[in-house]
Amino acid sequence: MALRQQENYTPEEYLALEETADYRSEYFRGEIFAMSGGSANHNRIARNLVVGLDTAFADKPCEAFINDMRLLVKENGLYTYPDVMAVCGQLEFVPDRTDTLTNPSLIIEVLSKSTAGYDRGAKFELYRALNSLQDYVLVDQAKIHVEHFHRLDDGRWLLQEFNELEDVLKIETIEFEISLTQIYQKVDWTLSE
Repeated sequence: MALRQQENYTPEEYLALEETADYRSEYFRGEIFAMSGGSANHNRIARNLVVGLDTAFADKPCEAFINDMRLLVKENGLYTYPDVMAVCGQLEFVPDRTDTLTNPSLIIEVLSKSTAGYDRGAKFELYRALNSLQDYVLVDQAKIHVEHFHRLDDGRWLLQEFNELEDVLKIETIEFEISLTQIYQKVDWTLSE
């Protein structure tokens, strides 16, 4: 989370502000946090993942969403914009809205220097409250490194890490696989975040 504003807001006030805002913000416990923009590599990685998901979902009742679709974690009140989300089955929205999902089975975050600690720590803790969430993937944009957390039947999370372009990320719950070569396609390693 980036810039913090001083005043406390209700969820309704936050949503009204978001409709006219020039930038996206997260909301948690009455506070609004401005989100920073993504780099070229960040956007390339997110695009590559969504293209891969869309291709895999062609004949499945699943959909992938990119960072303009908001998420509400009803269990703790976090409103946020994951880089990529996937829902299999019926889409569930906040009542009277079509811009805020509540039931992703997959969330993917592309890490940056400013968000890596939050995405791995507090944000992942907030995401784990989602009953629908089965898989959480973190993709580093500064080096070849992908972390895949999968929820086991007993509620524990299993971590797999990938560090080679030849590695293949397999997400069995949605029958999706993608090589790291595809994830990092067109990434320019000479660019800084």
